[in-house]
Amino acid sequence: MSEIKQVPIRAEIPTELTWDLTTIFASDVEYQAAYETAEKLVKSIKKTEFADAKTLLKSVTSILAASRLVEKLAVYAQLYNDQDTSNSRSQTRLERTETLLTKFSEQVAWFEPAVLQITTNQMATFYQVEPQLDNYHRFFDIIFEKRNHILSPEVEAILASVGDIFDASAKTFDILDDTDLKFPVVTNDQGEKVQLSQGVYSILLESKKRDVRQEAFEKLYSVYQQFQHTLATTLSTTTKGHNINAKLRHYETALEAALDENEIPVTVCQTLIEQVNKHLDLLHRYVGLRKKILAVPELHMYDLYTPLLDTTSPKITFDKAKEISLKALSVMGPDYLQHVEEEFEQRWIDVMENQFKRSGGYSSGTYDTNPYILLNWQDNLDNLYTLVHETGHSMHSYYSHHNQPYQYGDYSIFVAEIASTTNENLLTDYLLEQFKDDKNMQKYILNYYLDSFKGTVYRQTQFAEFEALIHQADANGQPLTADYMNQQYLKINQKYYGDNVVSDPQISLEWSRIPHFYYDFYVYQYATGFAAATTLAENIQQGPAGLTKYLNFLKAGSSDQPIKVMQQTGIDMTNAEYLEQAFSIFNQRLDQFEQLFA
Repeated sequence: MSEIKQVPIRAEIPTELTWDLTTIFASDVEYQAAYETAEKLVKSIKKTEFADAKTLLKSVTSILAASRLVEKLAVYAQLYNDQDTSNSRSQTRLERTETLLTKFSEQVAWFEPAVLQITTNQMATFYQVEPQLDNYHRFFDIIFEKRNHILSPEVEAILASVGDIFDASAKTFDILDDTDLKFPVVTNDQGEKVQLSQGVYSILLESKKRDVRQEAFEKLYSVYQQFQHTLATTLSTTTKGHNINAKLRHYETALEAALDENEIPVTVCQTLIEQVNKHLDLLHRYVGLRKKILAVPELHMYDLYTPLLDTTSPKITFDKAKEISLKALSVMGPDYLQHVEEEFEQRWIDVMENQFKRSGGYSSGTYDTNPYILLNWQDNLDNLYTLVHETGHSMHSYYSHHNQPYQYGDYSIFVAEIASTTNENLLTDYLLEQFKDDKNMQKYILNYYLDSFKGTVYRQTQFAEFEALIHQADANGQPLTADYMNQQYLKINQKYYGDNVVSDPQISLEWSRIPHFYYDFYVYQYATGFAAATTLAENIQQGPAGLTKYLNFLKAGSSDQPIKVMQQTGIDMTNAEYLEQAFSIFNQRLDQFEQLFA
């Protein structure tokens, strides 16, 4: 009997391939001392009435000082937990910091309602009397913009105290998905028996062997099918929480409430969904071409990720990926490259997959930490793109943290995916140029680009459409059972992929394994970000002016409204033009891809 290939445990991962969290806290003793300091800072925050400018300045500085340290503790605990979610010590540390976050929220719940008691004339006088308050001008403007949605101090305090309860279903999903769900053994391309995991699944779906793809697909979803009712409950509870929050805060919908947090008009998301539906013919055309090239009588959902060439993904080790990344991002200039090298050399990245490690990839950090990256590395092109993508996030964080004060150092979620996908577009352009005389590699890279567009613009908008649907259904009193969500998800999937793809019964369960559905209307930003990044990548390569505007965008943080920050780069995301341009480029590259095969 062949030996089953196991995912390594944490202790077996080489140190140089793990992130160095000692730059946050050198030891548990240092962490504990910081925790105790944070507790004192949080307890020292007292409810105050703002009769004068000096009192207001003292309150805002003390609250932000506490917030800064609590965030640092929370990031440290989260990163430690994510590297091994089965570690009880890390779980305890995370729970403690989450409790501290809740206490902090309770302690400052009075602040925004108290600020809203200040009249416009009073605030103007405060700025004149105390010039240091001008450093927080936009900080206060954001509060005043939400005047109609901030509740009484008593209600705000209650909502803050039950924050853990509202988050409980999302936490339940995370622990189920990352730790408790046990996946079966499957066969890989080499005929080896391997333990199925989220990382292994993504690799097997790229297999050239259809039986390997099908087995991975069916066995993965067999697990989610067993737990579909539990997962329907967690997602339903999260959705209800979003709707309750929106209603309490006097928003028409949960979508409006979520987008208002980032000062984004609802029309931005609505226009995205409308434009994607308008251009579904391009997706239908692409999957029709995929069906033709693969020469299959039926194209199934597990056939959508395998490359369309006989050549499999080139093997790209992590070291090789770093080398390619530096070359592809050289158009960003020497300063940008220097910080990317710091990321590689100073262990900002946790590279390898290990047992109980959080799945997927992300960039995370706060104002006083490095912008760390979590990966679950596999030696292929997709992971090269993931590295470049997350590096885009980390460089955005680095520039904003080093060019803005703490209160403006964290950029809006809305623009976050723009920096990451700009890097992806630059990588695509670099690879197409490097292999311009290699027809097969041109095909492979174009295949990858078209799949990325499909996965980012079309797929994430599909998610956004489903997310909007279930929130509206819950608001209308529709129970969000597993059967209901299966039916609705399957309908949307059939609409997006058309008649050329068989929407397998298992795909109706896909909603049950998507963590982003717990993030409160996050996914649409992947699509808007990718579309905007297409234009930005072109501008960067056209000359110094485009690069300067882009670096200024990275440095802006939250010093202005995200829509205005983007307008300074030349892109207005309140209309459909940038989306039309993105679909135009997709169409051009689809034409090029078809011609290479013809």
